[in-house]
Amino acid sequence: MLRIKRVATVVSNYQKEEAGEVARPVRGCGRNCLKSCCIQDAKLPLYAFKRLNKVGEKNSPVDEVREPPVAFLDSLILGEWEDRLQRGLFRYDVTACETKVIPGEYGFIAQLNEGRHLKKRPTEFRVDTVLQAFDGNKFNFTKVGQEELLFQFEASDDGEVQFFPNAPIDVENSPSFVAINVSPIEYGHVLLIPRIFECLPQRIDRDSFLLALQMAREAGNPYFRLGYNSLGAFATINHLHFQAYYMAVPFPIEKAPTKKMTILKGGVKISDLLKYPVRGLVFEGGDTLEDLSNTVSDACICLQDNNIPYNVLISDCGRQIFLFPQCYAEKQALGEVSAELLDTQVNPAVWEISGHMVLKRKKDYDEASEENAWRLLAEVSLSEERFQEVTALVFEVIASGELDAQASCIDEVDVVTTSDHPAMVAGTQECLVLQ
Repeated sequence: MLRIKRVATVVSNYQKEEAGEVARPVRGCGRNCLKSCCIQDAKLPLYAFKRLNKVGEKNSPVDEVREPPVAFLDSLILGEWEDRLQRGLFRYDVTACETKVIPGEYGFIAQLNEGRHLKKRPTEFRVDTVLQAFDGNKFNFTKVGQEELLFQFEASDDGEVQFFPNAPIDVENSPSFVAINVSPIEYGHVLLIPRIFECLPQRIDRDSFLLALQMAREAGNPYFRLGYNSLGAFATINHLHFQAYYMAVPFPIEKAPTKKMTILKGGVKISDLLKYPVRGLVFEGGDTLEDLSNTVSDACICLQDNNIPYNVLISDCGRQIFLFPQCYAEKQALGEVSAELLDTQVNPAVWEISGHMVLKRKKDYDEASEENAWRLLAEVSLSEERFQEVTALVFEVIASGELDAQASCIDEVDVVTTSDHPAMVAGTQECLVLQ
């Protein structure tokens, strides 16, 4: 059985001081960081994406087949990620982790990652407050090494996709970076860090969310998803960032049925998620990508302002977005989570909620089952009553009297409750093993 190589816990690879480490060229402070001591004259590849269509124009970038730029961004991400893998910049080899699809209606994905918990950075902020000020004394992405950055990701000046293999880093204009996650949970696991030098706390705004949708659109790969965790919903760093990786199977959340609630005047459809252990909202459509982005980001801002932790999954090349208000950390603090679930040491963030269960113990992996996954995720979900209250708050912000009079609903379908999956049971070994 393949196991993860155990290495010492570090905050970021640039801080390694172990004897025998391959020496890096001395510049600035000698750590090749992103501070003013080292960033001068630094260069990095730049991927410049096509600017957003104007309002009123047909928004077709995610629907068109644009082979050259789509293939290029994919190859850029994976090529740079593979380069960092070969250079030994990751804390462990995630490709050695056992992974399987669990038999069942939804096909939950189980991964055994015994090393990730041991190397996880301790949380350095309150877990009961969604909005907290950025603290430069705590770990943030300006402290990583430049070798952990893959490329800059910015809008093109001339409206066309462009690539510059060795572009200067314009600190004054605070570029957005794509970087490796040195503790990956899947192949190609990267971070999107908007306007890094502005040192924004972990809170969504309209510009940052639009940038994340642009990345999903440019990748044009349905197996490439982006995720976001707020503070209080298992974000571990209070510096604005999204996560993304490749998973070549459908996520269980993508298989769940939905019930249309309304359509906004801008063409954005909002649906209720059905027959899934975590209650959530689904956003699709929009006359432009900006319509969709603004609707979702306004919903996120509403949750932030009301101190409601949440997770977001950007799926289907940016066409479909799932929003999950959650309460697992609150239940933990109140002692309302069973010892059996706490012993798994699984903190259900966006990937777990979406159906990719990252397990820390061999026992849990061997016994992985749809019932077990369902039971854990049911503890993440708001109650039906609380979810309706939160949904009302969100609609008050994003609707603003602009609901389409022709909005309609499909036939009512009962929401699956946790009682349909009541017990923790041992899983079967008849699982599809992912290569």
